[in-house]
Amino acid sequence: MLRDAMCRLPYFETWDCDEINPIWRHGNIAYPNDEFSPEMATRPVNHFIRNRFLKEWKRSGQPQFLLEKTCANSLRVGFVDKVLPEAKYIFLVRNGLDVVASAQKRWRGDMEVESLPYYWSKVRNTPIFDLPIYGLRFLQARISMVLGTKDHMSFWGPKFSELTKLPPSMPLEELCALQWQACIENSLRDFALMDGQKHLTLRYEDFVSSPEQQLGKILDFLEVNGSSEDIARAVKSVSSKSIGKGRKTLTDEHQGIAKMVASVMSRFDIQMEVD
Repeated sequence: MLRDAMCRLPYFETWDCDEINPIWRHGNIAYPNDEFSPEMATRPVNHFIRNRFLKEWKRSGQPQFLLEKTCANSLRVGFVDKVLPEAKYIFLVRNGLDVVASAQKRWRGDMEVESLPYYWSKVRNTPIFDLPIYGLRFLQARISMVLGTKDHMSFWGPKFSELTKLPPSMPLEELCALQWQACIENSLRDFALMDGQKHLTLRYEDFVSSPEQQLGKILDFLEVNGSSEDIARAVKSVSSKSIGKGRKTLTDEHQGIAKMVASVMSRFDIQMEVD
């Protein structure tokens, strides 16, 4: 919703694909997870990624800002900053319980978009020589579901370093909570090392509850002007209906997840209700 709202304003354009992880991973495709260090942004890697951004910027009309929202980048902000030192970041934080509820659907394949244009955009944004590897990984992630041995894929979303060490019997909601925690903690670590003028922390709940005010805050952060009419039009479809979905599905046996969520969020002074 945030990306779509911003791209209704004249200053912003975005890629024609929700995520471009294959571009970010090119040159490091064999690395077992998405927790890239800045040192992994070698000259060839840096050159390749920047050229793809330049190509997309030209294709989209040379906007003032080109938005990109690959989820796995939350595990490697320092790496991204090494590649794109001119970038600015919006750190969008959501209640972990609601994230877990949403992520579980993704892990089970319930929210996948099965349309030819969607998959073509993913293929178009995958380096051609890496395509066979991603095709194999796509099948590997889903084979356990096809065989009926598991109710979810072997992996989905940001690959955090501890993923391969977790027991296969771990409940999916706990796995999702650990994935969310790793993304938060890695981002916090890297943002702490960065110029504070380069990143803005924004609560998902605040954005969907008062979108005009929060989008205005983003525009101030990026030092661009937007009329109140344009901002109102941009956020017209923003909805707060997803707030609290995770908390509603939480059972007594998952109170440990609730405590972990509260602990993580309190580390950067954002208090979240988990009851």
